[in-house]
Amino acid sequence: MNFDEFCQRALNLKNLPLPGEVSHHKMSPALRIQWLKENNIEKANPKRAGVMALFYPDMEQQTRLLLILRKVYEGVHSNQIGFPGGKVEEQDRDLLATALRETQEEVGVQPSTVQIIKELSEVYIPPSNFLVRPYMGIYANPKPFIKDETEVERLVEVYLRDFMDDSNLIQENLSTSYAKNINVPAYKLNGYTVWGATAMMLSEIRELLQQVL
Repeated sequence: MNFDEFCQRALNLKNLPLPGEVSHHKMSPALRIQWLKENNIEKANPKRAGVMALFYPDMEQQTRLLLILRKVYEGVHSNQIGFPGGKVEEQDRDLLATALRETQEEVGVQPSTVQIIKELSEVYIPPSNFLVRPYMGIYANPKPFIKDETEVERLVEVYLRDFMDDSNLIQENLSTSYAKNINVPAYKLNGYTVWGATAMMLSEIRELLQQVL
């Protein structure tokens, strides 16, 4: 989709209710849904994080969504696809500030150049005990991304049309932090399997966009 048309339609998202857990569950293994029912997130005293779903035009003015492949490291999210973003730091005034700061640090996007169009539902990530707030942003006049070589292995620039294509919704046999060899709903985007919390966030974004595109 042409980026100007996308922007005009995306602004209609502002007043739409969030699908929330209903959309998240579509991309959650049954075991995860059961785990959340049986456990109290507040008692876990989760750490907080903010991430950014950034939409922008490419050289042909086609709309893209930015994801990143994280570096291999000692941690539960090693070598996984996610959004730019990260944990709250002392200087952040709120979670939006966190998401914008981390996006600048990881891919070089200045906070002042991002127009926020929607705050999304939080997603809890049991393996790392993070409660993550995603935001949708428009990056209308992009400059070349500058990836943080210590954290980002690769930029994954997804066409909006591929993200919205039902044929890229898959089921894959994966091992997670809570089960081995289970069937997991996922997206296949740019050759990568995108699952877990990122897929849950994408599901909410996709359901919102289906109402305006």
